[in-house]
Amino acid sequence: MDRTSRRRAMRVALLALGALSIALGRPWTLVAQVPGPEPAKVRYAQINQADLKEWLTELASDAFQGRQAFTEGYGMAAAYVAEHLKQFGVKPIGDGGSYFQVVARKGYRVTRNSSVTVTLADGQSRTFKHGDHVTFAANVGRKQTVALDGIEFVGTAPDYTGRNLKGKLVLWVTPPPAATPPAAQPAGGAAGRGGGRGGAGGGNRAAAALAAGASATIGFAPAVAPSPADAALAQAQAALAQATEAVTAAQAQVAGRGAGRGGRAGGAAPIVADINPTTMPPDALAVAPQFTADETFFEFLFSANPIKFADLRARLDRGEALPWVPVPSAKISINLDNTYEAVSAEYSRNVVGIVEGTDPKLKDTYVLFGAHLDHVGVSLGAGGRGRAGGTGAQPTPPPPGPVDLIRNGADDDGSGSTAMLGIAKAFATGVKPRRSVVFVWHTAEESGLLGARYMAEFPVVPLEKIQVQLNMDMIGRSQDDKPENANSVYVVGADRISTDLHNLVVLANRAQAKPLTLDYELNSPGEVSIPGMQNIYGRSDHFAYAAKGIPIAFFFTGLHVDYHQVGDHADKINYPKLTRVAQLVYEVGFSAANTDRVLERDNKGPRAVKGSPAEIIKR
Repeated sequence: MDRTSRRRAMRVALLALGALSIALGRPWTLVAQVPGPEPAKVRYAQINQADLKEWLTELASDAFQGRQAFTEGYGMAAAYVAEHLKQFGVKPIGDGGSYFQVVARKGYRVTRNSSVTVTLADGQSRTFKHGDHVTFAANVGRKQTVALDGIEFVGTAPDYTGRNLKGKLVLWVTPPPAATPPAAQPAGGAAGRGGGRGGAGGGNRAAAALAAGASATIGFAPAVAPSPADAALAQAQAALAQATEAVTAAQAQVAGRGAGRGGRAGGAAPIVADINPTTMPPDALAVAPQFTADETFFEFLFSANPIKFADLRARLDRGEALPWVPVPSAKISINLDNTYEAVSAEYSRNVVGIVEGTDPKLKDTYVLFGAHLDHVGVSLGAGGRGRAGGTGAQPTPPPPGPVDLIRNGADDDGSGSTAMLGIAKAFATGVKPRRSVVFVWHTAEESGLLGARYMAEFPVVPLEKIQVQLNMDMIGRSQDDKPENANSVYVVGADRISTDLHNLVVLANRAQAKPLTLDYELNSPGEVSIPGMQNIYGRSDHFAYAAKGIPIAFFFTGLHVDYHQVGDHADKINYPKLTRVAQLVYEVGFSAANTDRVLERDNKGPRAVKGSPAEIIKR
């Protein structure tokens, strides 16, 4: 090689070395296939802390009566959010060109005809009907028969990592209280919110199994002899049901709808207001089978198995951990066959708006931001209704004087709802991304994720065109309000469907002036160290979208003593932290909306778990 060639080669090498050093200084260039933040190209809007404080102080005031879904207080909160969207210039995208999507909750009289048939390897077969050693939920969804021959008993502390549960039936059991280590017991007892973040009981174990790919679950529920109080309650409930039948019959006859029809309760059909023609009845959708069974069922199921259920039950009663046990000697056919008769209806609404993208080819694809606007309303007493499996700390006794009965929900989820207002204002008044962004304030999260589930079934934009959904719930304080958690935010689910999304969160956080500490403990598929926080992936609004295959990221800063209490006030919010979390979520969403690439849905499941550093995950 002559001198000129050597010099040319040296210059090429130096240029390559310089490019590498730049890449090391800007980590998002290391993963060329990951759409990352573009601070050099985009002048991000800045979320205003003073705005957040003003809005949250109003939303969490007594004027909104705790924002319980299906109440006047919630309706006032929804109108407050809609008015601000109008001021910002966010376009309505709801029913009839409004900012609202009506969500109905109906009451149904249910007849449970469901059953399960167990067939053993030796040909023995037995059918168990609802009420005969098995208990099905009132809502089992659409009529269907599900046949399964892959059966797994997952023990008392299942770890689904690396397990293939697709198409299988999972049998779960909850240890008795004496066998549960104190650190794992949910303080405050049973879950207090439908689909929320309550205790670590059977519903969460079933949800965890389904989230891990199982097709059905059966939980062990020991048979309990009814006490005199139980018998009295059952008698009173029967009398109440009979009285209700008589009242609805009389109402129907007065309205001229039930006279002379014959049949039950004089043949009267209950009068039900139905102003929403797209309301889903319980049997509109197929639901994964989930029910409980007692010793008789489990003993028959295990009767041809090398390990008998009586042995497992004895170990359970001694407080021993139970192992994972395959049950290859049986097949199960589950027949879901409940019938539903509507008897009541009430209505709430999601608040929805859109900021359209700038790219003619990409503006009909979307990034969704979500938070729940509702809370739990007015307390039945000075102490509220309990912590619902939240933090281990005790609520502060009410001070002398007038009793505060309104659970204002400043953190839960006034914080997420307020952050959404800040993000919507940033998009509406700042630089627009190439894709469109949609904002959904969900109703009735506390009542079973109803608003999110409804939106996922009747979306305001096509599901197949949604790039990602970002959910915020309780982002205004810290786990147990401890100073060591003041910089942390839990990130849940970002890696499960799309590795790209996890990496985008990491890169956007690195680009912040003061990065947050990304904590992945609650993304762990098994047990976690925080009481009552198992399987949070399946217990907030984002799960309705994840169940449809849409990449999600859930941002959450933890429980505290005021969770679901009257003390969850706006003056306890850490507004600088709330602002930083909102800014991070805004920039994650902007980056996802501004790239021409579709985030890859590789569905590799949770890999960022407890103790994982906030780093890029390689595919």
